[in-house]
Amino acid sequence: MTSDGPQSPEQTAILPDPGRMPPRVRIAPSPTGDPHVGTAYIGLFNYVFARKHGGTFILRIEDTDRVRSSLSSEQAIISALRWLGLTWDEGPDVGGPHGPYRQSERLDLYTRHANLLLDKGAAYRCFCTKARLDELREHQRASKAAHYGYDRHCRELDPAQSQARADAGEAHVIRMKMPTIGETVVVDGLRGSIHRANAESDDQVIVKSDGFPTYHLANVVDDHDMGITHVIRGEEWISSTPKHIVLYEMFGWEPPRWYHLGLLRNPDKSKLSKRKNPVSIDYYRDLGYLPETLLNFLGTLGFSFGDDKERFDVAEMTEVFDWSKVSVGGPVFDQAKLAAFNADDIRALSIDQLHAQIMATVLSEDRIKAMLAVSQPRIDLLDDFIPYVSFFFGGSVDLTPVLPKFRIKKRSRADVTGILERYLEDIERDTRARAFTVEGLEAFSREFCEQHQWKARELFTLLRLAVTGRTASPGLFETMQICGKDRVRRRVRDVIEQLRKGEDW
Repeated sequence: MTSDGPQSPEQTAILPDPGRMPPRVRIAPSPTGDPHVGTAYIGLFNYVFARKHGGTFILRIEDTDRVRSSLSSEQAIISALRWLGLTWDEGPDVGGPHGPYRQSERLDLYTRHANLLLDKGAAYRCFCTKARLDELREHQRASKAAHYGYDRHCRELDPAQSQARADAGEAHVIRMKMPTIGETVVVDGLRGSIHRANAESDDQVIVKSDGFPTYHLANVVDDHDMGITHVIRGEEWISSTPKHIVLYEMFGWEPPRWYHLGLLRNPDKSKLSKRKNPVSIDYYRDLGYLPETLLNFLGTLGFSFGDDKERFDVAEMTEVFDWSKVSVGGPVFDQAKLAAFNADDIRALSIDQLHAQIMATVLSEDRIKAMLAVSQPRIDLLDDFIPYVSFFFGGSVDLTPVLPKFRIKKRSRADVTGILERYLEDIERDTRARAFTVEGLEAFSREFCEQHQWKARELFTLLRLAVTGRTASPGLFETMQICGKDRVRRRVRDVIEQLRKGEDW
């Protein structure tokens, strides 16, 4: 709620009191990469809360990032969440009364609501160019301004003039008119009241120059349209919530209740990131972690079952769930603890259960066929198959025999570690490489070599050594595809760490 905000437009609809109806909750991942364990973590708490109170759990795909979003990423997210057992009641693959459940299919809805805000004077078109905004940021940095952000240059443009410029085709975005005095109070179910001075918030862009909404507008419109009663998400969205509350007031809608969970963190307390640790659900699935174990582990990262009990399943967590048992401290994603949980659970399986798990994952038909395809030209006996493809299994490889091979003529150790680090960074920025297909990886990698003035033979040798621990293997990009993105990333990161510890060369 705000103590001073814009006048609300005519009310379209108001949600019933969220405390007096079965909850409707959602997770809303962006299909811009691999399915993240953070999505599973947030999803688990939404799922358990909905099941505890006989509510509805919704999956919504937030795919308005036209450059990075992909159908393959969406399918991977759905597959990973289903593997974990987090099933939803409404979503893009199961339908529901509030569809469509992909934001890219809801653009007319966002346009209507943006125009409503324009008509009410609660939003305005901004025609500032990128050059002007860059100059503004540089000036603010140089002058050490008390407040960084947009200076509301276009806020008071005459609406008729603004409309004429838009009709003439002049590029623009649409910004919301944040109140400039008073404060907005976020009442968080886990953190209490959080006060934010309105003057500290920019006039947020809600529609981009391409006509697509930003997260803020689409999120609020969708949550209202889908009847979301409780928003359970990560703490990184706390700073955006005051803007969302103002948007609810602009539309005259009752906001949901807010619960912001602590961010998953590395052991050094930094934000969990693929640059330091594997974060893809697929990585843990492919390495042989059990889905129920991963959910149990995620449940311990912010939830206290009671009596110091750490081993429990989702049904048990649901039975005792209460927000008083949830901690907002940054939970540490301890991979050693997860591995210990998994080891205990594997040992508790019957032989028949263990056989079924291994055949479904480690030795799945598709995976074995892919390995056979790349190994057939290189094995003489059937019994050679397992030794030849052994590097496709497990997380790390033994680098000791091949570490001297990372010495590239006329390249320093810093050159080698630097190019490998840059490769890991750039592979995430390239749409061809992110799909991790043979064709995409090769096209990206050859172009990468040209851009950084490395011979393909040099870089490809480094990658082969890092990924396989061998000087000879099947085709590099076929090998990388079968190993998978997270396993490759981990092994290249292992090489970088090993080389940094070694002596100069």
